[in-house]
Amino acid sequence: MKKQPIDKTPARLDFLQSATGLILALFIMGHILFEASILISNDMMYKVTLMFEGYYFFGERYPGIISFLAAAIFLIFILHAAVAIRKFPASYKQYKTIKEYTKRMKHEDSSLWMIQVITGFMMFFLGSIHLYIMMSQPSNIGPFASSFRVVSEHMGPLYFLLLLSVVSHAFIGLYRLALKWGFMEGKSTKVSRRRFKLLMRVLIAIYLLIGLSSLARYSYIGLHYDIQKDVRYSSSTAEIKENR
Repeated sequence: MKKQPIDKTPARLDFLQSATGLILALFIMGHILFEASILISNDMMYKVTLMFEGYYFFGERYPGIISFLAAAIFLIFILHAAVAIRKFPASYKQYKTIKEYTKRMKHEDSSLWMIQVITGFMMFFLGSIHLYIMMSQPSNIGPFASSFRVVSEHMGPLYFLLLLSVVSHAFIGLYRLALKWGFMEGKSTKVSRRRFKLLMRVLIAIYLLIGLSSLARYSYIGLHYDIQKDVRYSSSTAEIKENR
């Protein structure tokens, strides 16, 4: 009797989900650190913005580079969501069953999976809004323009919720990746898992602290500077300069 070929589609989708998740998690780690340059000084954040606009490579600003990068991340984000959603509860009844099971069993890894489901759902909406803004308004990034968006355009609450969801989702995801692909195998799987879980919690705390501090700084600048819409920070004069 001829054997039926093994369907490798689930394995391929799992690998694709892991790969796109890893790329997005690394992007988030770098993105939060680059945004945190505002904690050093306005000039430092302005220099980071110029770097991503290609100024130090081409001698001119090309905000379109930021649009391109945001679009690339958006495509990876959509691909990751499309692959991951197949594992989400298909109905409220399924969600309730999983929640009751998790509560009854008190299995922490199952609870972490539920957090990923919830934060992933939040990110699908909050992250899409943020990435669309970056694609459509690439020149409105900098100490003043970003602060104006946080305060005057009332994006602060959205960024706060996005920060909470994306940091939790990213580092829980990295923990689960390490668990899935065998990085916790060693002399003692329990010890490795405990260490990775501690590292996950420490990194979540650190990145939330950095992200919240940055958001607070942007809020302070937006409240204490007379910033108008479509303005550009000038590092040479440290004054608001009309962008167009």
